[in-house]
Amino acid sequence: MAFTLYSLLQAALLCVNAIAVLHEERFLKNIGWGTDQGIGGFGEEPGIKSQLMNLIRSVRTVMRVPLILVNSIVILLLLLFG
Repeated sequence: MAFTLYSLLQAALLCVNAIAVLHEERFLKNIGWGTDQGIGGFGEEPGIKSQLMNLIRSVRTVMRVPLILVNSIVILLLLLFG
């Protein structure tokens, strides 16, 4: 497999898919990254753990429909052009 722009985009799509399928109660809670984890006090900067959890939640919320469309297009392109 050659190192092309398409392979880079496909790798990024696979990473976003991996983030989108992480289940909070089944997987993330077992490693200590549940919803109740990382609650800071008032006025404190959020830590890296809570920022990553916010990123995971936002990817799951916002990217659901676009991921379905992009995955369908990629599958169609792979079927047509190999």
